[in-house]
Amino acid sequence: MVPVILDERDRSELLERFLRYVQIDTQSDENSSTSPSTVKQKDLARLLAAELRELGVEDARMDEWGYVWGSVPGNLPGAEALPAHIPTVGLIAHLDTYHGTPGGGVKPQVIRDYRGGDIPLPGTVGERIAVAENPNLERCLGHTIVTSDGTTLLGADDKAGVAEIMMLVAWLRRHPEFHHPPLRLAFTTDEEVGRGTEHFDVPAFGADVAYTLDGSDLGEIEDETFCADSALVTIQGHDVHPGYAKGIMVNAVRVAAALVERLPKEFLPETTEGREPYLHPYDVRGDVAKVELKFLVRAFTEEELAEREASLRAAVAEVQGLFPRARIAVEIKESYRNMAYQLAQDPRVVEYAFEAVRRSGLEPQRKAIRGGTDGARLSFMGLLTPNIWAGGQAFHSVREWVSLEWMAKAVETTLHLLEVWLERSIAR
Repeated sequence: MVPVILDERDRSELLERFLRYVQIDTQSDENSSTSPSTVKQKDLARLLAAELRELGVEDARMDEWGYVWGSVPGNLPGAEALPAHIPTVGLIAHLDTYHGTPGGGVKPQVIRDYRGGDIPLPGTVGERIAVAENPNLERCLGHTIVTSDGTTLLGADDKAGVAEIMMLVAWLRRHPEFHHPPLRLAFTTDEEVGRGTEHFDVPAFGADVAYTLDGSDLGEIEDETFCADSALVTIQGHDVHPGYAKGIMVNAVRVAAALVERLPKEFLPETTEGREPYLHPYDVRGDVAKVELKFLVRAFTEEELAEREASLRAAVAEVQGLFPRARIAVEIKESYRNMAYQLAQDPRVVEYAFEAVRRSGLEPQRKAIRGGTDGARLSFMGLLTPNIWAGGQAFHSVREWVSLEWMAKAVETTLHLLEVWLERSIAR
C-alpha cells in the first residue's frame, strides 16, 4: 500500500497554488442575470484548465459557463481495464467568492509557525483575528496560517478546495503506483449566489458519486444542509412633495422599517445556532415610492421552513394593517433542500468518507451545515454529493483564515477516500 502523505514539497506546492488562486478576483454578483454572473470568474477557470492539462489531464477544458471539467483515468494492478462495477468518483469545488465583502486585490499574509495569540491584519489599523472569536486558532499552534491583509476576504471559500483538488491531481501524477478509481473533476461558478449547478450536466459529468471540498473544520464530513428558500417582499408606497404630503404620502421606507422591526427576534441569524432555523433580512433597496426587501429563509426540515415563512407572512399582514394604503407583496422561491434526504439512499457515500478520515489519523466529525453547498442541489439532481472540509475559517469575512496543515489533511483524506472506494468495490 502506498503511504498517503503530503511531504514538504507537496505542502509547499499546495500553499503556492492557494496563494496564486486567491489573488485572482472571482467575486460573483447576485444581481447579475448573466452566467457566470461575473466574467472575471473565467480568469481563474482558464488558468485551472491550463494547469490541469500541464498535469496530464488531457480533456481539461473550460465551457461557455465558466465551469472547468476534467477526468483522471483509474488504475488497478494487473488489470488493463477497470471492472465495470468500479464507480467513478467526482471531486468538486467552486471558483467564485462571496459578493458581500470586498474580494478584489487580495493581499495574502502568510504566518509560518504560528505561536498563538491574536493575528493583526496589516491593511487596516486595529483590525485583527481574535482568538476569542476564533477558538480553532488554539488547535493550529505551529501551523502555517494564511489570512488576507484585512481589507478584503481571503477567498479560502472555496479556493482552499480548488487548491486541494489541484494538489491531489499533482500528487497522483507523482505517484502512479497509487491505485484509485476513475475521477471526474469540476470547478463551478456562482455557488455563492445559489447558481452553482445551473448548467451542471450530471449525466455528462459521468460520476457515480461525488464530494465537494468546501467545508471548514478538520475532520468534518458534512452530510446535511439547511432547507433553503428566498423571499422577496415588495412594498409599493406613494411619493409626493414632503411639504404637501399630509394624508397623501405612503412612505415605503417606513413600511419596510416597521416590517423588519416585527420579525421574530428569536429567529434571526444573530440569535440562532446549531439546528435552529432563521429568517434573515439581508438586502434593502428603494425609496419612498417602492422598497424591495430580500430575505433568506433557512431550516433543517421543510416543516420548520414553512413555519418561518408563515412568520414572515404574519409580520407582513400586521404591517399591512398599520399601513393600509401601502401595497405589500411576498414572493417565495425555493433555493435548495437538505441533502440528508437524498444521502440516506446510499449510506456508503458518507460511511466511506468517515473511513477515509480515520485512515488519515483523525476522528471523523459529522456536521450539519448552517448553509448550503453545490452538493445539496447535485444530490437532488441524482448525484449524491456530501462535503469534505477544506479548512477555511470565518468565511465571508475580512478576518477569514486557513491552516495549511488542515488543507494538507483534506488532500490526504480525499486520497484515502479514493482508496476506500476502490478497495470496497473490488471486494464486492
